[in-house]
Amino acid sequence: MIGFKKHPSKQIQLHNMVLSGLDWSIVLVYFIVTLAIGIWASRSAGSSTTSYFLGGRNMSWWLLGVSMVATTFSTDTPNLVTDIVRQNGVSGNWVWWSFLLTGMLTVFIYARLWRRSGVVTDLEFYELRYSGKAAAFLRGFRAIYLGLFFNVMIMATVSLAAIKIGSIMLDLSPWETLIIANIVTVIYSALGGLLGVVWTDFFQFALAMAGSVLAAHFALNLPEVGGLSGLLSNELVMDKISLLPDFADKDALLMLLILPLAIQWWSVWYPGAEPGGGGYIAQRMLSAKDEKHAVGATLFFNISHYALRSWPWIIVALCSLVVFPDLDSLRVAFPNVAENVIGHDLAYPAMLTFLPAGLLGLVIASLIGAYMSTISTHLNWGSSYMVNDVYKRFIKTDATDKEQVLAGRVSTVILMFIASVLALFLSNALEAFQILLQIGAGTGLLFIMRWFWWRINPYSEFTAMIVSFLIAIYFQFVHKSLDLPVISGAMQLVIGVGVTTFAWIAVTLFTTPSDQKTLDNFVRVIRPGGPGWKQVIARMDGYQEGQKGWSVPSGILCMVMGSVAVYAVLFATGNLIYGKYLLGSGLLIISGIATYLVFRVWSGMIKKDTE
Repeated sequence: MIGFKKHPSKQIQLHNMVLSGLDWSIVLVYFIVTLAIGIWASRSAGSSTTSYFLGGRNMSWWLLGVSMVATTFSTDTPNLVTDIVRQNGVSGNWVWWSFLLTGMLTVFIYARLWRRSGVVTDLEFYELRYSGKAAAFLRGFRAIYLGLFFNVMIMATVSLAAIKIGSIMLDLSPWETLIIANIVTVIYSALGGLLGVVWTDFFQFALAMAGSVLAAHFALNLPEVGGLSGLLSNELVMDKISLLPDFADKDALLMLLILPLAIQWWSVWYPGAEPGGGGYIAQRMLSAKDEKHAVGATLFFNISHYALRSWPWIIVALCSLVVFPDLDSLRVAFPNVAENVIGHDLAYPAMLTFLPAGLLGLVIASLIGAYMSTISTHLNWGSSYMVNDVYKRFIKTDATDKEQVLAGRVSTVILMFIASVLALFLSNALEAFQILLQIGAGTGLLFIMRWFWWRINPYSEFTAMIVSFLIAIYFQFVHKSLDLPVISGAMQLVIGVGVTTFAWIAVTLFTTPSDQKTLDNFVRVIRPGGPGWKQVIARMDGYQEGQKGWSVPSGILCMVMGSVAVYAVLFATGNLIYGKYLLGSGLLIISGIATYLVFRVWSGMIKKDTE
């Protein structure tokens, strides 16, 4: 592909994308290694459902932590960040940076609770926490709702990014990209189960990080960019580099900073950032050797996810503003790319077209790895729902381990096919991200409180799901079709959270809680403690709550200090890149102090629990 991009002061010629023999060799070696890991893992993965979906519950924190990071390091993530930076500046990333608070809450409060539950999937939790047919129906409904609908939507969004990268870098059609990328992914995911997924994640994460760092390095050194100093002084970039929104722009301040930090992080459900943990994050915690490893894995994940990975993507995104300042420049540079694929997120793969031979193969392999690590996790996670919470629970309750593993492998193939078809109808990763946020608006507080308030019941969860979904449908389709006055995204989020939260709390108070036997068993297994369970504990025969005190307040303190530590590292890195060395050094000192305090408080909590 040859194209020209017109700039006010210069003209840039794009080079033909031709992969050398070395590039193809690197890609081929990558495919061979991932398949080898899947075949190796298949020897033990097929022995039982626990082995296939939880790796035998014997995994170390570092391996699980890297797997979580690799899963969220998807092909669409740098595209999404590029879209955000080009439209809203670096400060626009608060829309996902705010979820660090959710992650730290999971680390210091919910990781241990999930590991204590002993369930195979987080949906099995429903019949541990709630009673009766409503609990069983909720488990099955959520399995379809999350394992099929949400899971397929996420995989389709990730596949959309792969389509854009394939069209730009390899001149492949959408179907060609999906077929090539998905065949290997499905094979090792179906064969190796979670064990194969986790070990390939480890390999893929190292490759993906190397690729993103090298991509940022070469983007900075393009003659048009002129290095870091040239980038930061460029008029197209200068108003995009602030870490905080312009406080004079009230709309931007509200949407990009205030709402994410004040409301979004605790009120919105989003895969990988569920308040209270859930999905594939819960799957990793349930796979850990013990509570200590579950906590360590989620802590490592949150530090790496927010503090380690953001800046290489941001640098490439800022460089893209110099090389491709608008969508027209992308259209001119890549005339063979379909119009419905043209968007700001296309700028990331467009920047990779300047990479030299050899490095190009490494970066393409790293992007393939990022794609496959996310897809493989979602396939294994989704199939665990289909098997454990639908097939085994409702269709064939006496299914053997062999039959369940076979069902898991079949469902893996089916989920991948549906996601691939859906990907062909999507056009923008940021748009899909925002739709999913709106659908989950208002459900987060329920997922936090259901562990600590005995009154919450299955009808609370049904209400939250249905109301939030209907509000999202209204804003995305009905409101627009009626040509009513435009409601900002910020106001849509506030309305969604407010209405959904009011609805599920009202239903909770006017419906019957779960039976005493179920609640008693939940208290004995989970040991949640706190004022929300006092009424239940008072009716329990022979149960002593203990005199050690409720650890949740200390956990919340650790969450706050842990968030300060990670944010300080994130912003210290940014300020050091910007040449603000004094401020950057000061932030590193703040991070060190916060980290020390976290470990002091946390060590005290653990000591109390073991006395």
